Amino acid sequence: MTKKILILSVFVVASCGLAYELIAGALSSYLLGDSILQFSTIIGCYLFAMGVGAHFSKYVRDEDVLARFVDIELAVGLVGGISAAVLFLTFSWMAAPFRTLLYVMVFLIGAFVGMEVPLVMRALNARQTEFNELVSRVLTFDYLGALAVSLLFPLVLAPYLGLVRTGFLFGMLNVGVALWTIFAFRHELKNIGGRMLRASAVMFVLVCGFAGADRMTAWGEHGLFGDEIVYSTTTPYQRLVITRWKDDLRLYINGNLQFSSRDEYRYHEALVHPVLQPLPWAKRVLVLGGGDGLALREILRYQNIEHVTLVDLDPAMTAAFTTREELARLNGGSFRDKRVRVINADAAIWLQKTEEMFDAIIIDFPDPSSFALGKLYSVPFYGMVRKHLAANGLMVVQSTSPFFAPHAYWTIDATLRDVGMRTWPYHAYVPSFGEWGFILASPQADYKPPTTYRLPMRYLNADTTREMFIFPPDMQPLPMAPNRLNTQSLVHEFEQDWRRVIR
Repeated sequence: MTKKILILSVFVVASCGLAYELIAGALSSYLLGDSILQFSTIIGCYLFAMGVGAHFSKYVRDEDVLARFVDIELAVGLVGGISAAVLFLTFSWMAAPFRTLLYVMVFLIGAFVGMEVPLVMRALNARQTEFNELVSRVLTFDYLGALAVSLLFPLVLAPYLGLVRTGFLFGMLNVGVALWTIFAFRHELKNIGGRMLRASAVMFVLVCGFAGADRMTAWGEHGLFGDEIVYSTTTPYQRLVITRWKDDLRLYINGNLQFSSRDEYRYHEALVHPVLQPLPWAKRVLVLGGGDGLALREILRYQNIEHVTLVDLDPAMTAAFTTREELARLNGGSFRDKRVRVINADAAIWLQKTEEMFDAIIIDFPDPSSFALGKLYSVPFYGMVRKHLAANGLMVVQSTSPFFAPHAYWTIDATLRDVGMRTWPYHAYVPSFGEWGFILASPQADYKPPTTYRLPMRYLNADTTREMFIFPPDMQPLPMAPNRLNTQSLVHEFEQDWRRVIR
């Protein structure tokens, strides 16, 4: 019976160990961007620390193996359990020590986890288990535990519990392992009362943390965003937060501002109308991204538009801007218009499967701050977009700032031209963002900026439109290479550009 308990412990501790690694990687990716860098460095630090822990496990005396195993479970349960909460609150209220604390905690957790399996194997060996059976069983349950959490984390835990509550949950599982080890081996362990008291104290801390996870998250996000949070949710794809200050509603995705209700009309007029004004014959429009429905609001003002397909990855985004009244007011209830079809899918996959053609295409993705987003600004992606655009149709791409991120901006222009598009770059001043860039493109059509508009505008007129297509000396074109999928140069250019701004 004791052997089975130890083997089962391996399954649980393996699950917990991988969960802490995934939590650290996901949290740092949310907060710092560049998911490949964050996951690579965290995995490297974690595995190195596991090696250090495995090495130091040899200094545990045979007669103390079970006692040290219990102590390590309590330590990793406490440190791992609170890790997400501590890291998130640190980033929210005092961002400077975040990176240092991140790698210190990852190293500590990794070192503790690295000691677990060697100690279990020694405990089993002391109970006269055959070596080949010992290794086979321990590694089998170790890998099964890793498989279980690798499936549960992205599908269930992160989207429904959130990172903070998931951390506390796995911390409680580690403490649970300590408690059942104490009970199962109570005749071999010393100071049972003291160990039970310590385990109960750690469990109490973790249970309280689990119960108060939403309050901690709200407090942390208040420090991060400063304003009242009126809506927040973690989805399988991103963290959505909407804040309010007086009459200003703001949307943040993974901590990055997407719009301010005070000036978003400038952005969305500049995004939509230079494309649709010259196309009075256009009937079918495709929107990629734009799950807030604000670009959709501008498109639907044209009576000639008969059908709009909006493809956005996250159903939580489109649902919030459809059903929450304060958000639906911003987009004029555009998702309820009979001309609109909403498809929640990966845009690249959807484009591969559909055979539909469109007269105009509006691409309104978040900035290429990660490789998952960078693929949506790549040569293969724009090649697919071109196949679905009418020969004389027009498309436009939200293209980050030509002032703050010039290398990234002109990389997007080079990428569009690489797939045979003619391009017309332009920019607009949006107070919440500064100078912001767009690139208009077409397979064959010629283009001249509109001098009049069929619809009344709050921002655009002949003068502002003319100025949008003129680049001053400090925003002149740069000779950049296209963004290819295998290198994703755009993501690196984007990061380096904004790093120079922050300095």
